[in-house]
Amino acid sequence: MGSLEAGVVPLKRDNLGRSSSSRNDRHAFLQRPRSRLSRFLLFKKLDYLQWICTVAVFLFFVVLFQMFLPGSVMDKSDDSLREPDTFPGDLNFLKEMGLLDFGEDFSFKPLKLMEKFQREAGEENLTVVLDRTLHRFGYRKPQLALVFADLLVDPQQLLMVTVAVALKEIGYAIKVYSLEDGPAREVWENIEVPVTIVQTSIEMGTSVNWLKYTGKKTNRKPFGPLSPLVVDSGPLNVLCGYSLYDGILVNSIEAKGVLASLTQEPFKSLPLIWTIHERTLAIRSREYNSRGQLQLLNDWKKVFNRANVVAFPDYVLPMLYSAFDTGNYYIIPGSPAETLEADTRMAFPKNDIRVKMGYSPNDLVIAIVGSEFLYRGLWLEHSLILQALRPLFPDNLVESEPNFHIKIMLLSRDSTSNYSVAVEAIARNLNYPRGVVKHVTVSDDVDSVLRTADVVIYGSFLEEQSFPEILTKAICLEKLVIAPELSNIRKYVDDRVNGYLFPKENIRILTQIVSQVITNGKLSPLARNIASIGRGTVKNLMVWETIEGYALLLKNVLKLPSEVALPKAIKELSPKLKEEWQWHLFESFLNSTYEDRSLRSDKFLNQLEEQWNQTQRESYGTMPATDDSFLYAIWKEERSTVTFNTRKRREEEEIKDRTDQSQRTWDEVYRNAKRADRTKNDLHERDEGELERTGQPLCIYEPYFGEGTWPFLHHKSLYRGIGLSSKGRRRGTDDVDAPSRLSLLTNPYYRDTLGEYGAFFAIANRVDRIHKNAWIGFQSWRATANNASLSSIAENALLHDIQTRRHGDALYFWVRMDMDSRNPLKQDFWTFCDAINAGNCKFAFSESLKRMYGIKHDFDPLPPMPGDGDTWSVMQSWVLPTRSFLEFVMFSRMFVDALDVQMYKEHHLNGRCYLSFSKDKHCYSRLLELLVNVWAYHSGRRMLYVNPETGAMQEHHKFNSRRGKMWVKWFSYSTLKSMDEDMADEADSDHATRRWLWPSTGEVVCPSVIEKERKLLNQRKEKRKQQSKEKHKRMRSRQHQKTIGKYVKPLPEEKENSNSTNVASTTL
Repeated sequence: MGSLEAGVVPLKRDNLGRSSSSRNDRHAFLQRPRSRLSRFLLFKKLDYLQWICTVAVFLFFVVLFQMFLPGSVMDKSDDSLREPDTFPGDLNFLKEMGLLDFGEDFSFKPLKLMEKFQREAGEENLTVVLDRTLHRFGYRKPQLALVFADLLVDPQQLLMVTVAVALKEIGYAIKVYSLEDGPAREVWENIEVPVTIVQTSIEMGTSVNWLKYTGKKTNRKPFGPLSPLVVDSGPLNVLCGYSLYDGILVNSIEAKGVLASLTQEPFKSLPLIWTIHERTLAIRSREYNSRGQLQLLNDWKKVFNRANVVAFPDYVLPMLYSAFDTGNYYIIPGSPAETLEADTRMAFPKNDIRVKMGYSPNDLVIAIVGSEFLYRGLWLEHSLILQALRPLFPDNLVESEPNFHIKIMLLSRDSTSNYSVAVEAIARNLNYPRGVVKHVTVSDDVDSVLRTADVVIYGSFLEEQSFPEILTKAICLEKLVIAPELSNIRKYVDDRVNGYLFPKENIRILTQIVSQVITNGKLSPLARNIASIGRGTVKNLMVWETIEGYALLLKNVLKLPSEVALPKAIKELSPKLKEEWQWHLFESFLNSTYEDRSLRSDKFLNQLEEQWNQTQRESYGTMPATDDSFLYAIWKEERSTVTFNTRKRREEEEIKDRTDQSQRTWDEVYRNAKRADRTKNDLHERDEGELERTGQPLCIYEPYFGEGTWPFLHHKSLYRGIGLSSKGRRRGTDDVDAPSRLSLLTNPYYRDTLGEYGAFFAIANRVDRIHKNAWIGFQSWRATANNASLSSIAENALLHDIQTRRHGDALYFWVRMDMDSRNPLKQDFWTFCDAINAGNCKFAFSESLKRMYGIKHDFDPLPPMPGDGDTWSVMQSWVLPTRSFLEFVMFSRMFVDALDVQMYKEHHLNGRCYLSFSKDKHCYSRLLELLVNVWAYHSGRRMLYVNPETGAMQEHHKFNSRRGKMWVKWFSYSTLKSMDEDMADEADSDHATRRWLWPSTGEVVCPSVIEKERKLLNQRKEKRKQQSKEKHKRMRSRQHQKTIGKYVKPLPEEKENSNSTNVASTTL
């Protein structure tokens, strides 16, 4: 949590019944050697019966309350403990005995957030970076997105409508997103705020492009898996416009699906403020912990951690949500909830509620309420209040007396039965009639308690940071409120106008007030009038504090780019907007009833838990609980089965390979082995998209980073994704892994700084291994998200134009600069570039070209980009011939290297560069976004705009208008090639020891490098030949063992002769 600091504010009290003796008498008295107790008993005019009762009560609590009363929830402040406390004379004796302790005042201070805001404010105020002055142009308003779970009429809608009206007046532009439609949509449209209905799921989140602000609607459907997002309950209406949302305000825990999409890249860095009004999740979190549902609890912690600020409307909710605290809690006090809900509460008959609470219609009920926090002095405050009310009940009270029907309810947060016993003991020791004082816990129905009461006494003496919510409820219900004169109560309650105030130092004033407002057992007419007036005064309670709180929070959280105008100061807001909630916009809904937000939150959490339990069952299966020995037996059996199958498969493969092979020489076997090694990496199965892409003249690559961009990527064979990070790649696709092709992108600094240019460099690095098409294109995922991507008609028109070579070597683009919402005034090229780069685009361009071309004299090498009425390309969405693309990358590598030399040290060290007002990890991206226009214009390429809807093509910046304006020599292929070779020679030399980006952005190619690679290749061939010759020589020269003997097989004839001789000899 931010910080909970406690401090004891001295209770300065005037002595009750102070003696009117002279100064000399007091000095004489002080010189007498008497104890304070004796002086107190001798000189104070005191009701001794009352004094005996008081002493008895406090001595009773010495023994009773030390065991079970709650301690302070705050830590003590050392400084405050040193401050002296002043009490009335009749309580000084108890103070010295250590019995008089009201607890410590407390305060919530978001120290971590405040320190962060102060630190960032100091950085934002810097107007000079690297000796360059930053300029703000203010071409557009800061854009905000408000996200709701639904558009039902409730207090949160009234609050945010009031805040939105004020923010619009000081210069913000606002758009509303909601997961469900509702009657409040009409209210938003009446104040000219566009509304979009987004259907989402808890698991999938949303597919909304939070990095854009939308303008006019179109009916085109984007390509890609956008099924989770449905707008206006019909087909997806994606909206045009290319500027950024500068911040998002999410309301309610039910918008968790939206928050899930904001935890993914590239939306993780977007400023997010999450406002929570419900207590439901705080209560459920304790159940999750007790039931062992830690995964569900950790999932919520991740969502809380994602928010830059979690805002609460009071100081109690941060305590309840302490389990999720990551140091980003903030308080914006104020809500019209109690006022809006008062009419609903008062619609129920009052007598029915009294009977339910155990009182008769004739009873006058006094409710003693207090702070929502538990602290050590709670029992003491209740004792003092009950003592002050004791005169309402004279001794020997009989039923016929008017005050017989006065009842007292004491409301506290301590739900233990011990405290109820303590309250009964206090009442008994103060001689209250039996059954008059009743203890009620907050766990009971608080609204019923307040509706039953006729008088509400606030019995907490602690200074709090905002007006107590329970007093707001009481005043809205037209109850007479009597409260101590605390600073945050005195600010909104005028004594004897809309309530009564008594000094906390003088409790006897409370007795006098009660005796005035209650006459003959009933409220006096004056008291009833004051109670009715009070409701009108709190109808617009804390409106200004709420509006000011949101305005200041947005000022601290939002980091506005240089093209965004700063909002006006909140002090310039019209007085009418400061004084009241926007009730008039909700007049037609005020008499209607609505479902309680807590009930809706309960339903949402039940649904979330059910889905979580189902996921757990699917992941662990439906196996019943068994002992460990049984699970081990199953595992052992499974292991033996897998081992047997593996051995059997291996034997079958070996048998399969045992085929008869013809006799071959050693040279043939050696060559076949080498051929198998060379081709083993090519033996991969290619999917349908890759096969279709092989025969096409064009392939368009879509760079992306993070899972949040997946819904905006295409799945056609014409397109291929390229992931800038290996972690966030799509599964089941043949997307290119950019870090594996360019090791520079494994460095997060350059991955973020280069942005989509990292994809250009990765594709161009040994391009023939990945790209085999004659034309190459790139399209940002933002173009698809903003409905600026090519339609099917435009794709066919583009392919036809490429195949017929109608325009030759040309740059085709389909996202126009003059339609960019960052350029509402349709400024020329360099003015627009300056506007989005803090006024330093032209300077950065000139300095980079100077370093590239080695210009030493005072020549400004800023290429002219004339404003001839035509437009330029933005958002990195264009197509080029592959050969021209490689030439463009050659130029870009040198330009980026020169830019990096200027800014790396400062930007890498503290995140600042002179192209942005705030720390920006994408510092170069806005300047590099326009670089292709400079290269294409001055290298003599034709530039054609392709209408993304119809496919119609229009040539811009025709050659006739370029005559005398192009710097052809600077951007010619021969010039760039010679510069590239010079840098390659330098990189190849042993003296290039400085930190240098250029060699890491792609291939290093020059004649010396090529010759060195050729020599190395020849050396390897010669080495392999020599090794082969030596091997054959060893085989031929090795000695063979001589044969020991030789068996000679006899001829068949000899065998026959020997047989006949043997037969003859036998016959004889």
